[in-house]
Amino acid sequence: MQVNHLNIVVADMDRTLAFYVGLLKMRQTFEVILEGEWIESVVGLPEARARCVFVQPDKGGCRLELLQYLVPAGESLPSNALANTLGLRHFALDVDDLDAEYARLSESGVNFVSPPVMVPFQLVGGIQKSLCYCHDPDGVIVELCEHRRVS
Repeated sequence: MQVNHLNIVVADMDRTLAFYVGLLKMRQTFEVILEGEWIESVVGLPEARARCVFVQPDKGGCRLELLQYLVPAGESLPSNALANTLGLRHFALDVDDLDAEYARLSESGVNFVSPPVMVPFQLVGGIQKSLCYCHDPDGVIVELCEHRRVS
């Protein structure tokens, strides 16, 4: 078994694509309007209609399914943006140069929880990890991380 994709429900698809495709440099791979009995049945929402866009990091890996419900519109729960809220809380993106990405995204107006922080212990295989959190336009926590082999 392996992870196929993660779903993020968004309020404004164009704003979200500006973040994931424009700022994070992911590539859009698919777009469709989801409607009809099949989707109503799957999501349990009568008359559901949604714009669905898949994006993926340029280097491959897990895809993100961005879904904007046109009918019925969802609502934001501010507590979901907190790291300690139960359930799926964040996903991580590997970057080659965390300090450079932090600077570039900060200059573009992305708000971070903190600057990059180095984990105070090595991971398996002598790997040192640095990371920081930011939020996407709907409050989803996005971890940016860099892994370096320590001699």
